[in-house]
Amino acid sequence: MATSSVLGSSFLPNSFLSSQPTFTSLSKFNGVILASLDNNTRDQLNRYQETKQKRSLNFTGNKPSTPVLDTINHPIHMKNLSVQELDNLVDELREEIVYTVSKTGGHLSSSLGVAELTVALHHVFNTPEDKIIWDVGHQTYPHKILTGRRSRMHTIRQTFGLAGFPKREESEHDAFGAGHSSTSISAALGMAVGRDLLGKDNHVIAVIGDGAMTAGQAYEAMNNAGYLDSNLIIILNDNRQVSLPTATVDGPAPPVGALSRALTRLHSSRKFRQLREAAKGITKQIGGQTQEIAAKVDSYMRGMTGASGACLFEELGLYYIGPVDGHNVEDLVDILKKVKAMPAPGPVLIHVITEKGKGYTPAEVAADKMHGVVKFDTKTGKQLKSKSNTLSYTQYFAESLIAEAEKDDKIVAIHAAMGGGTGLNLFQKRFPYRCFDVGIAEQHAVTFAAGLATEGLKPFCAIYSSFLQRGYDQVVHDVDLQKLPVRFALDRAGLVGADGPTHCGAFDTTFMASLPNMVVMAPSDETELMHMVATAAAIDDRPSCFRYPRGNGIGSIIPPNNKGTPLEVGKGRVLREGSRVAILGYGTVVQSCMQAAKLLEETGISATVADARFCKPLDGELIRQLAQEHEVLITVEEGSIGGFSSHVSHFLSLNGLLDGNIKWRPMMLPDRYIDHGSQTDQIEEAGLSPKHIASTAMSLVGGYTNSLHFFHS
Repeated sequence: MATSSVLGSSFLPNSFLSSQPTFTSLSKFNGVILASLDNNTRDQLNRYQETKQKRSLNFTGNKPSTPVLDTINHPIHMKNLSVQELDNLVDELREEIVYTVSKTGGHLSSSLGVAELTVALHHVFNTPEDKIIWDVGHQTYPHKILTGRRSRMHTIRQTFGLAGFPKREESEHDAFGAGHSSTSISAALGMAVGRDLLGKDNHVIAVIGDGAMTAGQAYEAMNNAGYLDSNLIIILNDNRQVSLPTATVDGPAPPVGALSRALTRLHSSRKFRQLREAAKGITKQIGGQTQEIAAKVDSYMRGMTGASGACLFEELGLYYIGPVDGHNVEDLVDILKKVKAMPAPGPVLIHVITEKGKGYTPAEVAADKMHGVVKFDTKTGKQLKSKSNTLSYTQYFAESLIAEAEKDDKIVAIHAAMGGGTGLNLFQKRFPYRCFDVGIAEQHAVTFAAGLATEGLKPFCAIYSSFLQRGYDQVVHDVDLQKLPVRFALDRAGLVGADGPTHCGAFDTTFMASLPNMVVMAPSDETELMHMVATAAAIDDRPSCFRYPRGNGIGSIIPPNNKGTPLEVGKGRVLREGSRVAILGYGTVVQSCMQAAKLLEETGISATVADARFCKPLDGELIRQLAQEHEVLITVEEGSIGGFSSHVSHFLSLNGLLDGNIKWRPMMLPDRYIDHGSQTDQIEEAGLSPKHIASTAMSLVGGYTNSLHFFHS
C-alpha cells in the first residue's frame, strides 16, 4: 500500500479516503506546493480549485460585501457553518484584510496566507478555553477579525489602536504575545503541562512558521515535548519563506538551511504510526512495565522505517501528519477534528503548506510578497510610499559597509533572515560569497561571527537591537570574554513606531556597555554612522557595536564614495558652544538636543550641545569640561535606564564632579514599555522631544514654574 501523507487512514480527509496520495515528488499546483497524486485524487483537487477560481474577489478599493463575516462577532458564531460557508468566509476575510491594510499599512501577505487555517482552527476549537499561540504574530489579522476586533482593525498599529501582534491584555483569545519568533512551542508546552497539572482538558495549539522553525528554541521545545508526552498540537505553517522575501535585492532567496530541504522530503508510514499508537495505547491503559515493551516496539519500528527516511519530527517523539494543503478548508477541518478527537495523542505536528499573499495577485507576484506594506492601491498593489530626500539609516549603513569591503577583502557580513531589514541584501548583491544568512538564529549568528573572527576575518553582525537580546549569552561568553573583534551593527535602536514594544530597541546600550571589552558607539547622523562603520572595521583587538534608529537620515554631508573615516575611540565632540546649560546627547537624539538649544536661546538661556559618540569608553575629558563650565548638565539618550546616563553618572560621582554646584539630570526612556504608535507620539510619551529637553533645562536654571507649558504656549 502506498505511503500515506497523514497519520493512518483514519486521518485522511473524507474526500480522499479512497485515494491515498504518495509523496514521492512535489509539484507546483496553482501557487501551492502539492504532492504528486493519482489521477482520481488530482481530479478531485482540480474540481475543488476550479470552484475556488470561479469566485471573484473584490479588490476594487470599495468596502467589500461580507454577508458571512457580518454574522461572526466571536468564534462561537462559526461552529454551525457549512464547508461552503467556511469557504465563503475565507474569501471575505481576504477581502476585508486587503481593504483594511490598504488604508493602514501593516503585515499583509502572512495574514492572507493563513486565512483558511485560521477559519479552520476557530471552527474546530473553542478559544479562549482552547489556546492558540501564533508564531510569529504578524499572521494574526484574520484571528483578530474573528475574535471580536473587526470594528477596530482600522486602528491596527496606530497610537491607542490594536497591536500588530497578539497581545494578552488586548483579548482573552490572544493566549500568548509573540512579536519575536520561535517561542510558540515552548509556551504551548508550558500551557499543556499546566493544564495537566490542574486537571483540565482543553486543547493547546502552536502555529509556527517554517522560518520560526529554524531557531534553536523550537527544537529545544520539541525535544522536551517528545519527552513529556503531553497532548499538544503543533501546526507547521510552511510557506517556503524561511527568510523574509527581501533577503536579496533580486527577490526571494531560496529558503535557508537544510531544514527547508528536509520539509520537502517529509513523509510518514501509516503502518508504523498504527503500531506506535497501539503500543502507546497499551501503555496508557495498563501502565507499569508495559512502557518498556512499548518503547522497544517503538524503537524497532523506527529502525524498520529509517531506511526510507524517518522524519526528524518523529525522532523527536512527535506524530507527524502531512503535508496538508493549507488552502483547502474542508481538509483542514477534517484533520483538525480527528486530531482533536484523539484521546491521548501526545504531541502531534501537522505540516501545512501555504502561500504568502494567497488570493491577492499583487502580493502573490511581488518580489517581497508584500510582507510589510504602507498604504496601497488595492487594484494594483502599488504602495503609496512618501518620498524622502534622504535614505534610511539602514541603507547608509549598507552602503558604507560595501565601501569598506571594497577596500578590505576580510570584511564579511552576517544577518539572521533579515537581509532586507538590515540592508545586507545590498551587500549580498555586491559580495555574494561574503554575506551569510543564517536563518532566524541570532545565537548561532553571534557565535558563527566569533568563529569567523578567530580566523582573522572581520565579521559585521547586523541584527535588530531587540533581536540581539536573543543572542546575549553568546555576545558575553563567545565574543566579549574572548575579546574577539566581532562588529555588531544594531539596527532599529530606540523607539520603532508601529511595531511597538516587541521591536523597541531600548536595552542594547545597557546590556552592551556593561561588558568589559566592548566598544559602544552611537552616531548622531548618517555621516557619523559611516564614520563608525569605518571605526568598527579598524578596531581589530576587541569587539565593538554601534546603534542606529529606524527612519531616514537628516541630510548631512556624506563622505566621498560612502567611505567613512575612523574616529578616535572614546572621543566626543562639541557641536554648539554655550554658557549656562550643557546638553550631552548620545545617538540621533543629539538632533533633538540641538533643537532644544534653539528653544532655550529664544528664552535667553545659552546652551552647549555635545555629541558623546561613545558610551564606552566615555570621553572623560569632555564630561569633566561640561560639568565644570556650566550650571546645568543634562544627558539625553533614547535608551533604557542603566545605559549611557548611568555610565556618565558613575564617572561624575567617582571623580567628585557631583560634589559642587553642578545640577545634573538624566533623560532616557521611562522604566516601562511604550505601546505602538507613531514614533513622534512615542517620543512625546517618553518625554524626549526638544520641548521636553528644553523645559528640563529651564526648570533647573530657575525662574520658570511651568517650563513645559511655556513651550506649548
